[in-house]
Amino acid sequence: MIKGLYEAHLPVSNLAKSIEFYEKLELKIAYRSARVTFFWIEEGKSWLGLWESDTVKTPYHPALRHVAFHVSLEDIQKAKGWLTEKGIEVVTSFEDFTPERQPLVLDNNPQAHAAIYFKDPDGNSLELIAPLRLNFEERFEMMSLEEWNASNR
Repeated sequence: MIKGLYEAHLPVSNLAKSIEFYEKLELKIAYRSARVTFFWIEEGKSWLGLWESDTVKTPYHPALRHVAFHVSLEDIQKAKGWLTEKGIEVVTSFEDFTPERQPLVLDNNPQAHAAIYFKDPDGNSLELIAPLRLNFEERFEMMSLEEWNASNR
């Protein structure tokens, strides 16, 4: 029955400024009105709704104000440079994973995913994520993607 996630929504304080930011991420507008804009993540399959609101400053929690975009392993390897070229700063995640140590590999045992984190103009948490392996028996600790690549050659 369920085929995937079709939409996610984020609050924004300035829709025009947010549209500019998400267009930098090369997302295409699917629908636009005075209070909401939807961007295609994958046309016809998933989109992101940005809602202009006065109540944007909800405290951050991973269950609120966070969206992870699926990317290929090849793209995650280039993600830091791609974001930097667009003037988007990579942010520290999980205490020890400063921008210099990203992309990182999340220890979602028995899964492994490479990820890099950044924020939109309203501080919404954004992530680029690529699956590395699924349902694998060996456990591991979180590490940088550079460390992962060195240990898994």
